[in-house]
Amino acid sequence: MERSLVAAGSLGALAGFFAGGLGSVLVRGADVVVLPTAAAFLGAAQAAVDVARSLEGLDVQLEALMVVDRASAEETHFEKRIDEAALVVLCDGAGLHARSVWRDTRVGAALARARRIGAVGSSASVLGEVMIDPRGGAPTTGLGLTTGVAFCAPASEEQLARTRKLLDEQNALVVLGARGVLVYENAVWRVVVDLDLIVSRGDELTSL
Repeated sequence: MERSLVAAGSLGALAGFFAGGLGSVLVRGADVVVLPTAAAFLGAAQAAVDVARSLEGLDVQLEALMVVDRASAEETHFEKRIDEAALVVLCDGAGLHARSVWRDTRVGAALARARRIGAVGSSASVLGEVMIDPRGGAPTTGLGLTTGVAFCAPASEEQLARTRKLLDEQNALVVLGARGVLVYENAVWRVVVDLDLIVSRGDELTSL
């Protein structure tokens, strides 16, 4: 089964990817589900509405799954809908909350099986083997759905220097700004849009 993950720095960047030639993989009427888990503290319903508005030109069938806590993450209906969907969109927000909700739950297991995931902002940082803790920039454990890259949001030079020092060189650090887009397929990352994107390994700037 074809599987892929798109990491985008913003909802606009994700929508642009799927609307453009490189991202035109969604057939007319495709089944798309939205997980606003990371936006639970900011407004999960509004986050889902924002996704619907951003994708309205793609002619897809969209459903928001209100997975906002661990109890809802154990519901079999949500697990089934993720298994069925052609695309699962993970909203931006609080990555640590998303990790705590998804880890070792039915929804988390379904995400590991999902055919295609579009992860926005902080949600992209949750999916790797290594996650960067946004509170101080230290590496911690992610969900393990991807390898080779740890994502973080733009931060101060001091914090980024600390993160690079603590992160092992087996993982590239990707500072994912608003316009950046990357794709993970066949266990390989590639950059699609390199705007607002900084890739480093150790102290050295590099590429994927």
